[in-house]
Amino acid sequence: MIGGRSSGDIADLSLASRGRQRIAWAGNDMPVLASIRERFERERPLDGLVIGACLHVTTETANLLKTLKAGGATVLLCASNPLSIQDDVAACLVADEAIATFAVKGENHERYYAHIDAVLDGRPELTMDDGCDLVSRLHQLRGDQLGEVVGGTEDTTTGVIRLRAMEAAGVLAYPIVAVNDARTKRLFDNRYGTGQSTLDGIIRATNILVAGKRFVIAGYGSCGKGVAARARGMGALVTVTEIDPLRALEAVMDGFAVEPMEVAAREGEVFVTVTGNTQVLRAEHFAQMRDGAILANAGHFDVEIDLAQLEAMADDRRHTVRPMVEEFTVRSPEGVLKRILLLAEGRLVNLSAAEGHPSAVMDISFANHALAAEWLARDRDKLSNRVHAVPGAIDAEIARLKLATMGTVMDGPTESQRAYLASWTAGP
Repeated sequence: MIGGRSSGDIADLSLASRGRQRIAWAGNDMPVLASIRERFERERPLDGLVIGACLHVTTETANLLKTLKAGGATVLLCASNPLSIQDDVAACLVADEAIATFAVKGENHERYYAHIDAVLDGRPELTMDDGCDLVSRLHQLRGDQLGEVVGGTEDTTTGVIRLRAMEAAGVLAYPIVAVNDARTKRLFDNRYGTGQSTLDGIIRATNILVAGKRFVIAGYGSCGKGVAARARGMGALVTVTEIDPLRALEAVMDGFAVEPMEVAAREGEVFVTVTGNTQVLRAEHFAQMRDGAILANAGHFDVEIDLAQLEAMADDRRHTVRPMVEEFTVRSPEGVLKRILLLAEGRLVNLSAAEGHPSAVMDISFANHALAAEWLARDRDKLSNRVHAVPGAIDAEIARLKLATMGTVMDGPTESQRAYLASWTAGP
């Protein structure tokens, strides 16, 4: 027990020493969060606050939780994805940081939600979510606790979509900051982080040569832009599919082919879904794919590739051919048997088959969470129950801190320039 609360449910406490080394290694590349942690230790802006977090249990997340704890918060953690859990990190958080952690790599559906309930049993006053599962569970099944929660943060596009639906339905019971929409987060995490780590996951799982392969990227949002750019940078021939005309136009202007998935399905060799939507790849697409097509998902939930339809088409013709690679044998419309290779069970390939975003990327994202938590704790009584943007001052401060850690000095406006920008009477 920790402070009257359960210390959690983890795989093996003896892994803590390995987790300690890896958390420190990640921390070496997270200087923005480190600078925030130093200030939090002095000012204690989160003193007495209980934070319930449903996040990827990784070395980078551990550095965020250490920062929140330094600010005075009591933190409870569960996983936002069963396959992204790093068991040694979970062990270290329990052993070294006294952070109640409920996460076991590969946990099944029932245990996943039991762990979310365990965090909610800790009566959090602020939530941190990656996908909105914690918030959704709280609103649907734990309504008696809603009055205790002062605010929350959300990390990913999928979660923000769900939160905006809750806001539109009038059921969102407390203010939540859409960290995903911060300019610094979209730049570093979505574009550079997802782009690099998705290719990393695909390569680790398959060891394919990317150069010359025909990649199909479903979705050209911030994450899709990053995956498409990195795939092209490694020599892939990239096609984009989209349902938004502005994003489709942007993809064309960026030099990518844009096609309907029914066309791209016949041509692609590697498919990456990154839309935040459901059934992006489905039976009619599987039927058209060439032998040996590789399917990977970089969207938050495992709903973008219709696994039920793929399993039904394969019947019992499926087996694991490599770690994180499952082969399904399906029949084409012409009756020819062909293989379709699914990576990481259709879950986030970058976190399941690789280690997720580089620490330098998560430094920016988690700095947003930490400063948003401070803002919520300070201004809780002034905020309405809706999805809030990250305040511009926080976004700018994180960019300033990052530039400082890079040794980069930027210009500032002169007094005459400030006056010009503030004037409506000044002419040419």
